[in-house]
Amino acid sequence: MTILFVLLTFLVILAITYSTKRGQPVVKRTVMIGRPAAPRMIGDMGFEIPQGYGFHPGHTWVLDEGSQNARVGMDSFAANLIGRIDRIEVAELNRWVRQGQKVWSVARGGMTVDMLSPVEGVVVAVNPEVQKDPNMAVKDPYQDGWVCVIKAPELATNINNLLRGSVIGPWMQNTLRRFGAMTAQLAGATAQDGGLPIPGSLAQVDQATRQALIKEFFLT
Repeated sequence: MTILFVLLTFLVILAITYSTKRGQPVVKRTVMIGRPAAPRMIGDMGFEIPQGYGFHPGHTWVLDEGSQNARVGMDSFAANLIGRIDRIEVAELNRWVRQGQKVWSVARGGMTVDMLSPVEGVVVAVNPEVQKDPNMAVKDPYQDGWVCVIKAPELATNINNLLRGSVIGPWMQNTLRRFGAMTAQLAGATAQDGGLPIPGSLAQVDQATRQALIKEFFLT
């Protein structure tokens, strides 16, 4: 009888606990992420490139911060090409994104550009400063302008699929060459110093050219 009484008591406690928790909202966990350290920049083929960053062909970057945390943002080419930003819409917290899948959108006027995730994982933090001032992503793309943090279980594998080290300079140079060929009708479409597009170039072209540029450089 004693054992039966204990079992019945245990079942009653479980039932009460279950009833109490039903209907309560699920609390989503987020990761508190501080300000990133200033990246060490080196010049390569006319570009300033942050050391230790991996670059996705769609012009987003990732920085491995340990514990499977991957800080991501958009690179300087994308920042200059888009120029002024009205708003950035990031995937919701706890959303799983795949490498090469849209993770945020950048809007300027009636123009929207989808940006692809350089890694696969769960969105665990969004930069509150960029939410308040989206143009931070343009003014300081490699430090204070980061967009979100993704918890990436296969981070090392994901990074191996990206552009890194000595490959980045030639890739950027080739990117600029392709951009110049596609915007040859625009006088001064590219800057002479730093090898980057004049800020806001994407908004200065006609609709057809704009869509072609977005598809070519943002892969969307």
